Amino acid sequence: MNELHAAILGQFQLDAQTVSCDRYGCGHINETYLVVTASGHRYILQKVNHHVFRDVAGLMENIAAVTEYLRGQASDPRAVMRLVKTSDDAAYLEYEGEFWRVYDFVEDSICLQQAETPEDFYESAVAFGSFQQQLKDFPAATLHETIPNFHNTADRYRIFKEAIAADKAGRVKDVQAEIDFALAREAEAGTLVRLLAEGKLPLRVTHNDTKLNNVMLDAKTRKALCVIDLDTVMPGLSLYDFGDSIRFGAASAEEDEQDLSKVEMRLDLFETYTRGFLGACPGLTELERELLPLGAKLMTLECGVRFLTDYLDGDHYFAIHRPGQNLDRARTQFKLVADMEAKWQQMHNIVQEVQQ
Repeated sequence: MNELHAAILGQFQLDAQTVSCDRYGCGHINETYLVVTASGHRYILQKVNHHVFRDVAGLMENIAAVTEYLRGQASDPRAVMRLVKTSDDAAYLEYEGEFWRVYDFVEDSICLQQAETPEDFYESAVAFGSFQQQLKDFPAATLHETIPNFHNTADRYRIFKEAIAADKAGRVKDVQAEIDFALAREAEAGTLVRLLAEGKLPLRVTHNDTKLNNVMLDAKTRKALCVIDLDTVMPGLSLYDFGDSIRFGAASAEEDEQDLSKVEMRLDLFETYTRGFLGACPGLTELERELLPLGAKLMTLECGVRFLTDYLDGDHYFAIHRPGQNLDRARTQFKLVADMEAKWQQMHNIVQEVQQ
C-alpha cells in the first residue's frame, strides 16, 4: 500500500487499521482497489474518473440517495451497496484534485463477466427488475443527470447527422448502406423520448448500464444479490434498462463480431430475461409492458448509431483495438435491429405470455 492510498483511507470511517490495498476487478473507467483492515474486514476503494463524470458531487448525491432509499427495503445487508462515510460524514473525498469513495465489500458473492447458464441471465433480470420495483416511488426527478442526454435518441441522431455532414475521417462514402439503415428508422427512434415528454410514460430511476457484470450473485445459491456500479443512475425510462439488457445479453455473438451471419437476437434469451424482469417488477404500467420490445429495438438502434457516429468522427470516443472495430460494432447492432424486426410479433407474444 502506497502513501497516497494510506493518506486517503485514513480519512474514511473504516473499522480498523488498513493492512493492504491492491488493484481489483476489471473495470475500465474508475480505478478500483480491494482494501483489507487488521480485523479482516474488506472494503472497495475507488477513484472516480472525473473526466468521464464531470459532476462528481451530483453523481455521489444520486448514489447516496438511492442506496439509502433501497436500504430501507433490504432484509439482507448485502442487497444494497453501502457507502462508507469520510471522517467528516461525507459520501466521498476530494484529495489533491481527485475524487475517492469507499464501499463495503459484498461478501460471499460472485460477479460474472458473461452468463454461464440461462439462469445467470435470468438472475440479472431479477436484479434489475427488483431495482426498478423498489425505486418505483422514489422521486426520480430529484436525481442529477450525470451524463446529459444519455438516452435522448433524437439528440443522438442530431449528432450523427452532424458527423455525416462533417465527414472528418473521409469515411461516409464507404458506409452509405449503414447510414441509410439508421436514417430510415430516425422517426421511430424518437418514440420513447416523445412519449416521456407527453407524460404517457413515467419518469423512473434507471441504472443505464444493465450488463450482467453489474450484478452481484450469491456465491452459494447464484441468486441475485444486488446491483452495483451506480455511476450512471439517473432519471429515465424503465425501457432503457430493459432494452439495453436485451441488446447486450440476448445477442448470439460478440458486440464486434465481423461475421454477421452469427448475429441474431435469441428469442429464448429474450423470453428468459422478460420473465425475470416482469416477475420482479410488477409495478410497470400497461404501456411500459407493451413497449418492452420497442425498448429493446431502440436501445440497440441508438447504440449502433453511436458506434457509427464515432467511426465517422475517427474513433475518438469508444476505445478500439483494431481498424474498423467501431464499424463492426455498428453493423452488429443494426443486424440485431433487423432481426428484432423480423421477430417482432414473436417478441410481443412472449411479453403477453409472460404476463399471463
